[in-house]
Amino acid sequence: MSRALRPGLYEALVNQALVEAVAIAKREGLECFEEAMDPGDSHETLARYVFEALLRNLRELPNDEKIKRQVALSNQLLSLLASRSNEFETAAAIPLPARVLYAVARTLGGLGGREAGPSVQRPDIPLSQSDLLVNARGEPRVGHALAGEIPSADRIDLLCAFLKWNGLRVLLEPLRSYLAQGRPLRVITTTYIGATERRVLDALVEMGAQVKVTYETQSTRLHAKAWLFYRDTGYSTAYIGSSNLSHSALLDGLEWNVRLSQVANGPVVEKFASTFDSYWEDPTFEPYDSNRDGIRFDQAVRAIQKTDFLDLAPLDVHPYPHQSEILERLQGQRERHHHHRNLVVAATGTGKTVIAALDYKRSTAQKPGAYPRLLFVAHRKEILQQTLRTFRTILRDGGFGELYVDGHRPDEWQHVFGSIQSLSTLEIEGIPRDYFEIVIVDEFHHAAAPTYRRLLTHLAPRELLGLTGTPERADGNNVLEYFDGRIAAELRLWEALDRGLLCPFQYFGVHDDVDLSRVRWKRAGYDPAALDKLYTGDHARVRLIVSAIEKTVANPRAMRALGFCVSVAHAEFMAREFQRSGLPALAVSAETGRGDRDQALRDLKSGNINVLFAVDLFNEGVDVPEIDTVLFLRPTESTTIFLQQLGRGLRHAHGKNCLTVLDFIGQAHQRFRFDLRFRALTGATRAEIGPAIQAGFPHLPPGCSIRLDRVASALVLDNVRSAVGSTLKSLENELRTFGRDLALQEFLREAAIDPEDLYRVRGWTWTELRRRVELPTDPPGPDEAILARGVRRILHMDDPRRLAFFRQCLTEGKPPLAEALAEGERRMLLGLHFCLWGTNQKWANLTLALEQLWQNTAFVKELLELLGVLEDRATSLPVPLEQALGRTHPVPLCIHSQYQLDEVLTAFGLMDLGRPFRIREGVKYDRETKSDLLFVTLEKAEAHYSPTTLYRDYAISPTLFHWESQSTTTEQSETGQRYVHHERTGSHVLLFVRQRIREGDRTQPYTFLGPARYVRHSGERPMAIVWELQRPMPARFFSESKLAAA
Repeated sequence: MSRALRPGLYEALVNQALVEAVAIAKREGLECFEEAMDPGDSHETLARYVFEALLRNLRELPNDEKIKRQVALSNQLLSLLASRSNEFETAAAIPLPARVLYAVARTLGGLGGREAGPSVQRPDIPLSQSDLLVNARGEPRVGHALAGEIPSADRIDLLCAFLKWNGLRVLLEPLRSYLAQGRPLRVITTTYIGATERRVLDALVEMGAQVKVTYETQSTRLHAKAWLFYRDTGYSTAYIGSSNLSHSALLDGLEWNVRLSQVANGPVVEKFASTFDSYWEDPTFEPYDSNRDGIRFDQAVRAIQKTDFLDLAPLDVHPYPHQSEILERLQGQRERHHHHRNLVVAATGTGKTVIAALDYKRSTAQKPGAYPRLLFVAHRKEILQQTLRTFRTILRDGGFGELYVDGHRPDEWQHVFGSIQSLSTLEIEGIPRDYFEIVIVDEFHHAAAPTYRRLLTHLAPRELLGLTGTPERADGNNVLEYFDGRIAAELRLWEALDRGLLCPFQYFGVHDDVDLSRVRWKRAGYDPAALDKLYTGDHARVRLIVSAIEKTVANPRAMRALGFCVSVAHAEFMAREFQRSGLPALAVSAETGRGDRDQALRDLKSGNINVLFAVDLFNEGVDVPEIDTVLFLRPTESTTIFLQQLGRGLRHAHGKNCLTVLDFIGQAHQRFRFDLRFRALTGATRAEIGPAIQAGFPHLPPGCSIRLDRVASALVLDNVRSAVGSTLKSLENELRTFGRDLALQEFLREAAIDPEDLYRVRGWTWTELRRRVELPTDPPGPDEAILARGVRRILHMDDPRRLAFFRQCLTEGKPPLAEALAEGERRMLLGLHFCLWGTNQKWANLTLALEQLWQNTAFVKELLELLGVLEDRATSLPVPLEQALGRTHPVPLCIHSQYQLDEVLTAFGLMDLGRPFRIREGVKYDRETKSDLLFVTLEKAEAHYSPTTLYRDYAISPTLFHWESQSTTTEQSETGQRYVHHERTGSHVLLFVRQRIREGDRTQPYTFLGPARYVRHSGERPMAIVWELQRPMPARFFSESKLAAA
């Protein structure tokens, strides 16, 4: 009889019994939700089901000759498997009598220096089982259990926040014996709260351990306590829990620690190992040497214990991933696009001056010590002094640079760090316009002021670099005019939060019952006057706002909040009503005197008032880190301004754990774009943002959360689904609003959409959109419908050689003759052909196919425009493959460019017209070039988070990549030997990696990471191999591919 199903959550494989149970539940009025099994982890689901059934059957066999019966049943199952794979025929059969292997010794009486046989010390808990240790009576103490694991380990990793001598001495003898045999111990710890003792680090290093320490306790707050005991036999174990290395934690504290077995919890142990490797390779964790670093460690601990700030800038500064990405983008703007006036946008506290100094250092790479003439401009002495120290540290030159501020005047005028006030007194016109080769301006949003404008108008440096966190100004002046309307590089908000550079936020979207759907919409957004009429005087809305604050904020009378309003009248109204509600508040505007504004900020900082209401006055220029609450009391159309206003509260401050954000949401106008706001907050794509809203934003940086109340969630989701680009009609309406002819590039920029939005649905094209609004367009070609479905398959293209070559071909009046092309050029066009036409192949040769394409003149024109858009947005600096391999061959690929599978196969000559080719297992050995092509998808399961499939392939560091071979590959097989000895045999390993199979319904391209070198491997069937890349992977790609943010 089928069991009755109770309402609740399940994750049960639907067998015949469940089919019947579901039918009964439905008859009883219950709703049942089922999904097709995901092929990414279906093997895990089915294996668990079969395991449970087998376990139940083995357990229920009668006691008479029970083991014999169990072995017989097991062999029957193995025999069935043998019919599918010969490896099970004899090797997997279990002989009688049944036995269990417990140890293997290299020599009699020695197991790697340890005793063998029955007397070998084994852990207290069986190697194949997991357990929870709570230091309870009758179970092993954590310290004793750890001591029992050490002798049989081949490698040990320890991640521990606090290391105490009274904890180390509990494990001192087993660790000393272990390290004396030359076996590795890696330890990661921190100076956080000053608890780790230097004596422990010195003792560990002296015994032979490798130790790494993070000194950055603000952004890297290490709390983890975990041990991993590797065993080459495959029986590794791990301890994860609450115990630091201290006496009470290991012996008698109220501590909980889970002991994990690789046999029982393989994916979790693999996740531990891979995450530890990622931490170990992260430059945040620095190698500790007793002689070199002891004093530095002592200073760091003392400074933290005294809560003092101590500048501990290391001698060698390495950029964080977010800084590397910005540096790469700057390099791409200059070398690929020839832009030499560039603006970097990044929030305060994210290391803009470090970026500027590292960027400047790059300019000296060709001639070390030959510094280009530099002018660094800021508006405060403290900024200039700190920046000068940063430059000297990074350049390793204590005599670099001179100050020009507050009475300091340069003597040599080669590398000047000057205040705008001092520079304004200078006869700037007397300096040759090109005297300074590099000019860097901090807080560039001030550049609209006359003093800055005079300086920047006169100077004509080789490179101009602007730094700001607030590119849009309240006064309407646009500083982007200095940069041709472009932002060269921007630190994404979620990256800064993920790195701990900004304070986490908790965002609450609250429905305010105001209908804005019919409010007049201007080109820039809502009509402010109409909003003012709705909000100013709305007492019910004020009561709702105050109520939301009381429900959300722990102590409203202790909060320090900024409230952003639509007008001066609205700000003053809100201040009056908050005062009446018992919350001290003030309103400030551009009409408020500077002295009164500064006093209002001081009152907010000191807690004399709880809320400061403003219009756009504090979008930029506010330095009050203590702000812990932001109130969005009006809809903000500009994503940049929204982030600037949010950024007022994202600075770290003592005692501030997070920023509370209250956003009051009404029924929005159909042209308002909630999708842009939440994509900026979360980093989600257009395809991801709808599901993220429905799921409650599960993937946010640590400490962050977004909560929308039921009505607000429905309004936002409805708005996102109807946003520009969600339907062809919405795109048509958007294009009509311009009332003039636009190029594709201009339309995308003005409508704030990406090419992926325009081509989101098969068949949508720029040509069709233009026809709908009756803009001049060539008549339809014979194959336009087919090509329209294929054009979105080229949106990934960023290979500069391909883009330039395709554009060159398309500008010709006739198609190229394929037979007359170089082989590399022919293969490039073949890759484009397969992208556009897909499986619709009817031509005998490429020349005929190109002639057919050229008959579609409207599409060819659109393709030419689109390729220009793709080139303009490309930021990478790819390297031709032949340059990396050091020899010429006709494989037209560039390292760090993106390719669809067909483009790679045609580039290697593996696929051609009339000669299709498909890869089944993600690997292909090309004998012509002696290259192993490895195609890797990081997220195997498409439908959901799957911990069993995430930790097979991943980036360990920018140069190291962990990869698992096919499940049948052994170390001694021809393929395994080729992987291991490829350098000796002269073959190549080429790595192509993508995050996931699809984005929405679009197949995702691979990023070509280039040639890789074998480093090490473990296991077989599959082999887990670590490859070292010839060139570091792009910073953005590494950030998205690594397992954990250190």
